[in-house]
Amino acid sequence: MTMITDNPERATFEALGRELARPGAIICVTAHWETRGSTRVTSAAHPHTIHDFRGFPQELYDMQYAAPGDPKLAQRVVDLISDEGFPARLDPDYGFDHGVWGTLKPMFPEADIPVVAVSVNMSAPPERHLDIGRRLAPLRDEGIMIVASGNIVHNLMLWRQTAGTKPDWAVEFQSRINKALVEGDERAISFFTREDKAAGAAINSGEHYLPLLYAAGARLPGDVVSIFNDNIDGALSMTSAAFGEAEPFAAYA
Repeated sequence: MTMITDNPERATFEALGRELARPGAIICVTAHWETRGSTRVTSAAHPHTIHDFRGFPQELYDMQYAAPGDPKLAQRVVDLISDEGFPARLDPDYGFDHGVWGTLKPMFPEADIPVVAVSVNMSAPPERHLDIGRRLAPLRDEGIMIVASGNIVHNLMLWRQTAGTKPDWAVEFQSRINKALVEGDERAISFFTREDKAAGAAINSGEHYLPLLYAAGARLPGDVVSIFNDNIDGALSMTSAAFGEAEPFAAYA
């Protein structure tokens, strides 16, 4: 709904798109593309728009994000991240789900930057997701942006009970992860005990949290970490983090 309502989250992403240097291409890891056994990478020259949700206004189903694909970049991604036991494969059929266009459309509404989408392999352990980010990190020096689309706090079942509030457990978990991101503490964002009730409630089924590990893994030496859209609505958060050479919103500070 952030795509069709006036809200500070969308406004901030629109401002971010204006502030950032234009990337040559974008790699987007999306929580809405869950795979098992392998990581998949879109390889079509013209991926279609996927409306992977139900019960929303028609305006959302009418949205298209006709950004071009980049088959050559897709092959490079596969070559970089494939490993024994953790293969990566090209996928010529999958398109851009709303984890992709719901994040990129506010920043780059013209849809004229090549995009390659990457799935989340739910069979892989946390360290593998971090490792994929590290393997993709050198592409940043070529002007390729890495976007990880998900939520730090995402529990739809609990959200129905908590919407409009800020549960203590969600605030605690969000603050803990924000601090770990700024400090570069990879263990704190990737290892949680069974007794960690806040993590269990926030991460829930895992697919929305795991993209964060790709972004953290792709951090380069000297990166400034900027936390923005830092808010909580019940058991959902829109908190985002930017990794780069400078604070993207410094002009507004």
